[in-house]
Amino acid sequence: MNLPKTMRAIAITKPGGPDVLRETEVPVPTPGAGQILIRIDWAGVNRPDALQRAGAYAPPPSASPLPGLEASGTVAAVGPGVADWKVGDRVCALLPGGGYADYALTAAAHALPVPEGLSLKEAACLPETCFTVWSNVVMRGDLKAGERFLVHGGSSGIGTTAIQIASALGARVFATAGSAEKCAACVDLGAERAINYRDEDFVAVLTAEVGADLILDMVGGDYIARNLKALAEDGRLVQIAFLQGPKAEINFAPLMTRRLTITGSTLRPQSDLAKARIAAELRRHVWPMIAAGKLKPVMDSEFALEDASKAHERIESSGHIGKIVLRVAGG
Repeated sequence: MNLPKTMRAIAITKPGGPDVLRETEVPVPTPGAGQILIRIDWAGVNRPDALQRAGAYAPPPSASPLPGLEASGTVAAVGPGVADWKVGDRVCALLPGGGYADYALTAAAHALPVPEGLSLKEAACLPETCFTVWSNVVMRGDLKAGERFLVHGGSSGIGTTAIQIASALGARVFATAGSAEKCAACVDLGAERAINYRDEDFVAVLTAEVGADLILDMVGGDYIARNLKALAEDGRLVQIAFLQGPKAEINFAPLMTRRLTITGSTLRPQSDLAKARIAAELRRHVWPMIAAGKLKPVMDSEFALEDASKAHERIESSGHIGKIVLRVAGG
């Protein structure tokens, strides 16, 4: 495949709002040992992209400074030591950054085949959410069939994925969302009960069910203490983001008396090996769910690459249900 020397990309010109995103031209990167270069068709848009743009989520030193943590497309080149992929393979991949561009690099072990029956557009929605949900809900949170699982932000990309994966595992799923439409979407995806947090208290709903065995939270703030109240004995809280801030005043006595566990993680800073292990888990457990029709990306909207600022306005409005994508070469 003859590669151009330069490519289109969306750069963060300075920390700020969506308007600081600008189209620019940069060199096409060259894959190093263990890496592949992907010709991008579609790129996923995620909350961490907006945090990076605002100056609150710096990329790792070795990563591209361009935003974009997931994409789908075709392998355009392979680096030394790559045996699992060849030029022309259709893939979706977790990226260390750089997804808002015509081409991006990633570790070969962080790419997965486009699932049978899914389009490249749908496949671009899988990596960031599936890596995050599986590693936190299953690998870290140890969700089991029959357990009560609560996910906050059930209509988000993470939420819609978590509802479907937890349902496929046989858990009883509860979700919070901020409108009747979003709550209905959660129930359609498999939630037993969707709680409109503007009208109801999720603590009261869950404690009426003896509490949640596992809670996946990205809200933080005053939700942290409320989550602990909503947990059953031996319950686990997994924290993955802090939309309302990372600080809270907590009485730790119930952690001992009710044997509670608080844990959490962020995906981007983890080692290449850790991400490769998650990718292997996805191929083994989640890709069969997709093949069986138990998991499918929920699509909200698409924007052209040059309209990345509009995509950021959409995700920060919190009006979306499911995933937002950028059309790079897809169509």
